[in-house]
Amino acid sequence: MKPIVVEVCAGSYEDALAASRGGAKRIELNSALSVGGLSPSVMALIQTKKNTDLEVVCMVRPRAAGFAYTDVEKQIMLDEAKLFLESGADGIAFGFLTEEKAVDTKWTKRMVDLIHSFEKTAVFHRAVDVVADYEGAIETLVGLGVDRVLTSGTKAKAMEGIEEIGAIQNKFGSRIEILPGSGVNAGNAVELMEKTGVWQVHSSCKAYRTDQTTSGRDVTYAYLSGEHADDYDVVDAGLVRALVEAVKKEK
Repeated sequence: MKPIVVEVCAGSYEDALAASRGGAKRIELNSALSVGGLSPSVMALIQTKKNTDLEVVCMVRPRAAGFAYTDVEKQIMLDEAKLFLESGADGIAFGFLTEEKAVDTKWTKRMVDLIHSFEKTAVFHRAVDVVADYEGAIETLVGLGVDRVLTSGTKAKAMEGIEEIGAIQNKFGSRIEILPGSGVNAGNAVELMEKTGVWQVHSSCKAYRTDQTTSGRDVTYAYLSGEHADDYDVVDAGLVRALVEAVKKEK
């Protein structure tokens, strides 16, 4: 049986440090989590590898919204992935889709070949959750040599997609790693793992920190609302620790 892995979605180097303090062994390193995660800075990667023992999967995503990129964007993504790999990344998370909401096989294969040339891990992220044919997309990713797929089972939250996640784990789990994410926490991770048969989970372990300079009298840079209008989200080491402790019971 494979060891259970908690992967934390980190939006910064500070988030990476919090994930490490909480006992996580792997992170997906991003920036701009407020739009679903964009590529992080190279320095965030370098400092994380220098000062922690975390396995670091770098997000490669050039903009917000969807995943049907222009050829210019796609080439930038390949170049950026190469830079991350040369700078110590243990894997790359990415997603290329066509306008018809299918896996872009040409560019996915190019990215997988690049990642594997460094003997690192190729991860197709939650772009898979908006495809027109979910099971067919997983089959395609298997054929292209993708190592892992991050998914919420096509639903907003992984617990809502638990049946779909269980089905693809049962059908494809011996050929590709299935990593459930979205809404996963210490309170539901064990149930998710027991009902789907997966051995790893992905979580933001999110808390909030206030920055009083977010808003002025007539100007605001807020991206949250209500009581969190002057806040930004961060990884909470305590929530990471609670999740890590919870899944230990699964062993």
